[in-house]
This record gives sequence, structure tokens and C-alpha cells, in this order.
Amino acid sequence: MAQALNSMDSSVNGDKTKKGLFVQAGILAIAGIISRIIGLLYGSPLAAIIGDEGNGYYGAAYAIYTIILLISSYSIPSAMSKIISGKLAVKEYRNAHRIFRCALNYVAVVGGIGSLILFFAADILVAGRSATVLRFFAPTIFFFGFLGVLRGYFQAHRTMVPTSISQLIEQVFNAIVSISGAIILTNIAGDDDPSKRAVYGAIGSALGTGSGVLIALLFMYLVYRYNRPAVKARLDSDTHDVMPDKEIYRMILMIVTPFILSTFIYNLSTSLNSTFFSRILMHVKNMDESTVAYQYGIFARKAMVITNLPIALASAAAAAMIPEVSTTFSRGETQNAGETVSRVTRVILMISIPCAVGLFVLARPVMMILFPQRASLDEASMLLRFLAITVVFYSLSTVTNAVLQGIGRVNAPVVNALIALILQSIVLGFLLVHTDLGDIALCIVTIIYSFVMCILNHFVMVRNLPVQNDLKKTYLYPTVSSLVMGGAAFGIHFLFSYIFSFFVKSDYFVNLFSTLIAVLFAVFIYFVVLIKSGGASEEDIRRFPKGAGIVSIFKKIRIL
Repeated sequence: MAQALNSMDSSVNGDKTKKGLFVQAGILAIAGIISRIIGLLYGSPLAAIIGDEGNGYYGAAYAIYTIILLISSYSIPSAMSKIISGKLAVKEYRNAHRIFRCALNYVAVVGGIGSLILFFAADILVAGRSATVLRFFAPTIFFFGFLGVLRGYFQAHRTMVPTSISQLIEQVFNAIVSISGAIILTNIAGDDDPSKRAVYGAIGSALGTGSGVLIALLFMYLVYRYNRPAVKARLDSDTHDVMPDKEIYRMILMIVTPFILSTFIYNLSTSLNSTFFSRILMHVKNMDESTVAYQYGIFARKAMVITNLPIALASAAAAAMIPEVSTTFSRGETQNAGETVSRVTRVILMISIPCAVGLFVLARPVMMILFPQRASLDEASMLLRFLAITVVFYSLSTVTNAVLQGIGRVNAPVVNALIALILQSIVLGFLLVHTDLGDIALCIVTIIYSFVMCILNHFVMVRNLPVQNDLKKTYLYPTVSSLVMGGAAFGIHFLFSYIFSFFVKSDYFVNLFSTLIAVLFAVFIYFVVLIKSGGASEEDIRRFPKGAGIVSIFKKIRIL
């Protein structure tokens, strides 16, 4: 990793640079997907330990924690990467390092303030018992700032490996400590008071989040220490004038603030939904706090968590696309930029549409595998069916966000998110006050928010880029193929569930084996219908993750 810092000085041609950007973006995207998978997998035993009520307390506290984290620290890696990479590009190594040091001071102050706000204002920020859980998130805010600066420092050197490894370490330790902490604390709480047990379990999970951040921070610090000789050699060779600290802090504020504003508004919907849901149901509808937490836990920590995984694929494609779109657009090659967007959009829909249909059709089997608690299985499955469509909308809005950022329209996604946020908040307030939909109202407004974001971003994008999507290949063929796949998956699951029930005693394993077989057949059927109908070519398949391997398999079985 020390050599990664030196790689910035080497002269490379344009094609090699572009390839390097794609490779680094791909590394970071893969790490993000793996982290989400780990988060999904450990969420199942955690839910069994702390229950849906405990999940609700944790989910409500986590939503507020995320917002404070976004304001204080989460935007730091991207902002620091942008500032420091600009200085490295002109070989101002001493100024780059001074910016790094000043950024550490900045996050110490801002992160400290964020931690204090989270601790002392917990009762204002969240309702009821979730406030106790929220206070245990407070130290994490402070430490995450330093982690963000270190990640941004290495990203500025165009190496995503330390950041990617640290993300995986963070999630692994999060999982280990969350589960073990929840077990220990729920045992301490005992069985006499279910709500006390739920709160203690949620606290254990919150401690896991903080432990993951601390271990990741330690790893990034060790990587930095390992690279100190290379850093010192650069600083000694630099003869540029040194920027004053006052100018550096002003630069940090000027660049960090837009990042904070955009990420804050774009991610505010979750915390607003949580606040509206708990306060309206508890104080207007006079519902019991345990019931409210129970419903919110099913929505946020079960149904939403499952839909986040396929959306991560869209984020991966978006991350890999930004460099090419930015480069071609800045050169005035708008036609090439538009064609790139069209290609990526087709790939995204070829992935997201079947994922949405699959989650809808196999909602109960999938939920039973990941979160088999029978008391909430039917409700969680119903919510997942509602949220399945958001996989398509969020995937498209993620890509269009990346496109708009890549062509310099960074404010457009912020404005669009604000419009969608206002609309969904009005609808949510109305539904919670005037209906008894409960957590179904959360699903409805999530659909509205993702759909409005998707449409508004698309309108702005097509006004700035000549994006021309083939309606049949982009929308019709993937949809028809997915519907055929969905019908087949339902029938295959039903058939094998009936067969396995004769010689497998456990309902869980009957469902597990039937679902795995149904998914394997569904993937095969989807691609057969899509390819044979002309909806995908060999070139399209190669753009999938591990596309070359998929093409090789399809050629062997003569699908391509």
C-alpha cells in the first residue's frame, strides 16, 4: 500500500488512467456490496435475539444517528479526496498534508459537537425508549470523523484498497460485537420485562456499530503509519509555498458544506419517516410505544434491509460510470456521454427489474430464510412485496444522481430530493393521522419518494445529455422476461415445497431448499427469455458483474 502513494507521480496514458479509475471504483463498489451482504446476514440472528420491538428502538435511533453522522463526518471522505487530490495533482505535497492535518482538527471539533448533541438532545431527537439507545451512538460520531479523513486521504491518492478493507473490517466487527453484545445485555435484562430486554438488546447492537468504527479507524491509522516514510520523503522534496491554516479551513468549509447539504437532504427521508411514524402514532393515535417500535422494526430492519442489497448493484455501476461520463462530458463529447448512460441504464434495469419481481413473488420464502420469526413473518413479507418496486426506482435514481454529479449538475439531485421529501412527508402525515395503515404507510411514501426522485432526475438529465433509450430493449423485454421468470419461480417453489415436505421434517429447510432451486431456475429462465427475445446481446451480458464468466457459461449451454 505504500507504493500506492507513489503511483500518483507516475505518468500514464489516458486509457490506462481510465482503466485505473474503473478498477479502483470497482474495488470500492465490491467492498460496499460485500458489506451490505454481511449486514443482511447478521441482521437475522440479531433480530431473533432482540426481537422486532428491539429492532424498532434500534432502527429509530439509527435513523437519527445517520443524519448527525452525515452532517458531522460522513461527507468528509469525498470532500477530503477532492481537496487533497487537487494539491497532489500539482505536486503540492506539503499543502496536501497540511490540509489532511487541518481536516483532523475540523472533525475533532465538529464530531465532538455532534456527539454532545446526540447524547444530551436524545430525548428531543427521538421518542421514548429509543433515546436511551441513541445515547450509545454518541461516541461513534466522534470517532467516525477521523476514520472519514483517513479514508479520504487514501482515496485522494487514487487507491481504494485501504478504504475497502476498512469497510469490510468495520462490518465484520460490527456483526460480531452486535450479536455478542445483544446476547449479553438481553441476558442481563432478563425475561421479566420484554420492553427492557428489547432496549438492552438494541443497546448491544449500537455498541457493535461503534466497535466496528473503532477497529476500522485503528486499521486505517496503521496503514497511514506504514506509509509515513513515503509521505515524509515527499514532504522533504516539496518546495511550494505553504498555505496558511486560515485559508485551509475556509477551503474545507466551502467544499464540505455542499457535500453535507446534498447528502443530508438526500438521506433525510428515513429519519423524518421514523420521527413522524413514532410521534404521530404515540401522541396523536395514542398507540403503545412497544407496538409502534414493533411495527417500525419490521419495516426498517427487515423489509428495507432486504431491498437495499439489489440497490447496491446500482450503486456499484454508478460509481464505475462517473469517471467516464465526467471525462467525455468535459471534453464536449456529449453524444458519447449519453450513450454511456444509455448502456448503463439498460444493464441496471436488466438487473433491478427481475430483482423486484423476484422479491415480490418470493417475498415470504425469502423473508422466512433471513428473518424466520413467525410472529412477524406475514407482516414482514407483505411489506417486502410493497417495497419490491422501489428496487427499480432507487436503482435508477442512484444512476441518474451519479450522472448529474458527473456532468456538474450537483445541485439538481438536492433540489429533486427536497421536492420528493416534502411530498412524501405530507402524504405520510395524512396517512398516519387519517388511516390505520400503520407501517404500510411507510411503504407507500417510500415508493412515492423513490419514484419522484427517479422522474425528476430523469427530466434534468435528458435536458443536459442526449440519452436515447430503446424502449423495447430497455424497458419492455426485461419486464416481460421478469414476469415469465416470476411465474416460473412461484410454480417451481410451490412444486418443490410439496415434494420436500414428504421427507424433510423442518419447514425452514423445506422452504430453504425450494427457494434455492426456484431462484436458480428463475435466473436461467430469465436470461433464456431475455436473450432469445432479443432483449440482451453478448455485449450487454458482458457488462454485468462477472459478465465474461456468464457469457462463457451461456455459450457452453448454447443460450448465446
